[in-house]
Amino acid sequence: MESKPPYPRAVNNDVYEGLGARWYEAEDDPIALLRAESAHRNPWVESAIGDTFRGQPCDVLDLGCGAGFLSNFLGKRGHRVVGLDTSPDSLAVAHAHDDTGAVRYEHGSALALTHADASFDVVCAMDFLEHVESPARIIAEAARVLRPGGLFFFHTFNRNWLSWLVVIKGVEWFVKNTPKDLHVLHLFLKPEETIAMCRTHGLELGELHGSRPRLGAPFFRMLATGIVGPDFAFAFTPSTRIAYTGFARKEHKAESPGKPGLYSAKDGS
Repeated sequence: MESKPPYPRAVNNDVYEGLGARWYEAEDDPIALLRAESAHRNPWVESAIGDTFRGQPCDVLDLGCGAGFLSNFLGKRGHRVVGLDTSPDSLAVAHAHDDTGAVRYEHGSALALTHADASFDVVCAMDFLEHVESPARIIAEAARVLRPGGLFFFHTFNRNWLSWLVVIKGVEWFVKNTPKDLHVLHLFLKPEETIAMCRTHGLELGELHGSRPRLGAPFFRMLATGIVGPDFAFAFTPSTRIAYTGFARKEHKAESPGKPGLYSAKDGS
């Protein structure tokens, strides 16, 4: 596995404080890209949960939940959702947009969860692993609180020159009000690194998809104006060169020594 050189720049996670209504309304801000990404991914997350748990309501933990784009979506679908974040402002916005009033929002660190072992069917870390210095600790905690057979969803960015050009410089150049160090390259994760961290903690890859913006009028309008309109959209792609989305499943314990576990996922890398 490729080692990461020490970079002096720290990711700027303070940008999520004080956004208020801009979380759901701003188009002159990279937060609009996050809304578009969530709108693309959320139905896929719901579908994968439904396929695995046969449509039954699940206990879901959404790490780094932000303003609740995924938490509130799953809450509306009848799941029992806990949204966790370190930003009180973001949590307040998330709570205000919870139409069900059923999502439980908690202020806390994903590096040291207060939840008991095996207490959730699903744990999500969407657009989150690239914002922490210790993603392996996040994955370890996610695996700890997952029940056997549970799903760990993730979305993050690959670490290479193309992702630097598109995700970091491209957003800085073409989206209005992009703050410095919204993302930093050394925190991006190659897919094989994420998969290895998952396997270390008993999580076997189930699916892995590349992700990119849809090319069309909304995309080129953004390049020309710096505005991310409501019609801007993302799509899955076979290539993981820029970004990737997937899930891994917590293995069931083998019934006896030498006997394989109840689940065997494809590699998908």
